[in-house]
Amino acid sequence: MQPIDKANALTEALPYLQAFRGKTFLIKMGGSAMENPELVAKVMRDIVFLEVAGINPIVVHGGGKAISAAMEKAGLEAKFIGGFRVTTDEAIDIVSRVLSDEINPGIVRMIRDFGGKAVGIPGNDVFLGEKLKATDAEGNRVDLGRVGEVVGCQLSQMDAVRRAEIVPVISPLACEISTGKSLNINADLAAAALAKELRVAKLVYLSDVPGLLADPKDPSTLIKSVTRSEADQLIADGTISGGMIPKIRSAVDALNAGVRKVHFVDGRLPHALLLEIFTDGGIGTEVVR
Repeated sequence: MQPIDKANALTEALPYLQAFRGKTFLIKMGGSAMENPELVAKVMRDIVFLEVAGINPIVVHGGGKAISAAMEKAGLEAKFIGGFRVTTDEAIDIVSRVLSDEINPGIVRMIRDFGGKAVGIPGNDVFLGEKLKATDAEGNRVDLGRVGEVVGCQLSQMDAVRRAEIVPVISPLACEISTGKSLNINADLAAAALAKELRVAKLVYLSDVPGLLADPKDPSTLIKSVTRSEADQLIADGTISGGMIPKIRSAVDALNAGVRKVHFVDGRLPHALLLEIFTDGGIGTEVVR
């Protein structure tokens, strides 16, 4: 890359830096993008860039593969129904330990290593939840154990962290209202719930897919931008299917609640976050009102 190319890149980023200064971005990290330490480090460096540029990032992370590995080591079978992990009382202890003692501190440490300020906040200090009422493919009620849905947010601790200009790093756990016990929350839905509560400028899903594809088998069919109504139509005609459906519905729900824009970005690409936010073309899919 020639020096003039670097200067052009900075110039292209300038209007976005001006527009987003002082705004809040919520970044959800998940999928296999979290399994490569080098890629995770690049994302953390991007987050420090946002912080230095005057943007207020919040991180909500997943941890599915690490949790499955820890459960297997403990002799517990990983079982999923409708995309949700069945979480017994024994399993919730493993989920909490992996998220709170391994993944969350690791992300905080990386941000600090790059000169940023970050603090880990257990999700059950932020999210209030109730047990999720789920059904199987035949419509029968199923018991998912300690799996929940977010019904409210406690913002006092997180707001104090944000006022101190520190990045909150939050795990996908919730405090069950009726018992005070931990619930396992789908990280996508947790991120969407918090984004709705805060009405953030951007909700960014970093995962292991390029975005919305007209043909799921062909990355060249990336759909760069869709509106809420177009997203609903893509679900209706089957273009969006499987695990992308709840992601898109959560995105539309967030937009309806006041979030300005939602992005789906392939976190396996180096500096995907910066490329999506600070370039004219972007690299993923944006969902807009």
